Amino acid sequence: MSLEIRAILATGAVGSEIEVKGWVRTFRNNQFISLNDGSTIHNLQIVVDFNQTDEALLKRITTGAAISVSGILKESQGSGQKVELVAQRILVLGDSDPEKYPIQPKKHSLEFLRENSHLRFRTQLFSAVFRVRHHLAMAIHKYFDEKGFFYLHAPIITASDAEGAGEMFQVTNLDVNKLPRGEDGQINYQEDFFGKKTSLSVSGQLQAELAAMGLGKVYTFGPTFRAENSNTARHLAEFWMIEPEVAFMDIHGDMDLAEGLLKFCIQYALDHCADDLQFLHERLEQEEKQKPQQERSPMPLIEKLKFCVDNEYQRLTYTEAIEILKSCPPNKKGKFQFPITGFGADLQSEHERYLVEKHFQKPVILIDYPKEIKAFYMRVNEDDKTVAAMDILFPGIGEMVGGSQREERLDVLIKKMEEFDIPQHEMDWYLDTRRFGTNPHAGFGLGFERLVMFVTGMSNIRDVIPFARSPRNCEF
Repeated sequence: MSLEIRAILATGAVGSEIEVKGWVRTFRNNQFISLNDGSTIHNLQIVVDFNQTDEALLKRITTGAAISVSGILKESQGSGQKVELVAQRILVLGDSDPEKYPIQPKKHSLEFLRENSHLRFRTQLFSAVFRVRHHLAMAIHKYFDEKGFFYLHAPIITASDAEGAGEMFQVTNLDVNKLPRGEDGQINYQEDFFGKKTSLSVSGQLQAELAAMGLGKVYTFGPTFRAENSNTARHLAEFWMIEPEVAFMDIHGDMDLAEGLLKFCIQYALDHCADDLQFLHERLEQEEKQKPQQERSPMPLIEKLKFCVDNEYQRLTYTEAIEILKSCPPNKKGKFQFPITGFGADLQSEHERYLVEKHFQKPVILIDYPKEIKAFYMRVNEDDKTVAAMDILFPGIGEMVGGSQREERLDVLIKKMEEFDIPQHEMDWYLDTRRFGTNPHAGFGLGFERLVMFVTGMSNIRDVIPFARSPRNCEF
């Protein structure tokens, strides 16, 4: 049975006879193979006696080839590694034509690697990113499990729009070339599979609320879909969301839960991904050197992660934030793309990042937003102007978490739905949670890819999801 390279390097059992399988990263001087199997950022050096190895076999050991090697593990004679495997038998399991294999041992642009997403897992960079992504996913489940939450699988197909944004991917099995229409000329969705108009889910929140009203504490963690025609480095059409919902919890408990989750996940990555994070840290340092001084990050990657674990997050109201932004130099000098004039402004990424990176220089939790710019389900505060909503803002990212205490009062919620033009009859099932045993409850949404971006230091969201889905891009 072959061993993982991660285990070989960890135990370093010199003198043992072992077998290992992986892909060739490089083959130098017909003597030294750098082998990687995906289990670690580090390669295992294989030493080949080319005088005792068939020439035809040597020619098949090329970058990208899959091989099996048996031999004796010995202390390395060279620098760069503690142990090396002296090969006694090499078997090529899968050839790789060096003239055609696109992932050669050189620096490739991220755009080139996006075009070859099916092969980019073989690079040091992306194997590191996706190992970190895995551990962050494990951290999510561990955090909630230890706090007594139940994992809920929310439906991917839905007939409701949780955010009221209308940017949804429609799901149908009607023949689009021969759509059934009623006398009024409108599409007759009664003939569709579900008998009504349905779409891919933009959120699992509303369903999670239903479950929380019986189970107390639940969370969803799954794919969500937004048909937003936004071709930026921060947006995807398909991404993963973590959405906890908790009965008998107010906005303050919600903030504590979200801050605790972020700190737990970042610390988990620091504990379980040390080698990968060190590689990403060094990569980012090199990248920062190419930028003008004013665009460089104030902190190296690992220091930034530790800072976000060790420090309390700054909490302030939306109104207080507006006052800071109104009088800040970038706003006064017209440097903001979206100038801040006063209460009611919808904060953009540039405003969020100013608060975090320049003003407070730590993560920020904003609360009590104007009710007009937030979703219908958020609880109206006593001032009747703001809602008990909160956003957590992170350096380099902007909004990391968006949440709120939910509106538990039936009459207020119905009034809000009327204001947002949400038909009551379509959401009657949701209103039942307010008719029967209503209580203060809260929750939030965390975009998983945003978290992965922050922890890995990657600047484009398409580089932290295995296969990006964005406008005019649905490859692989």
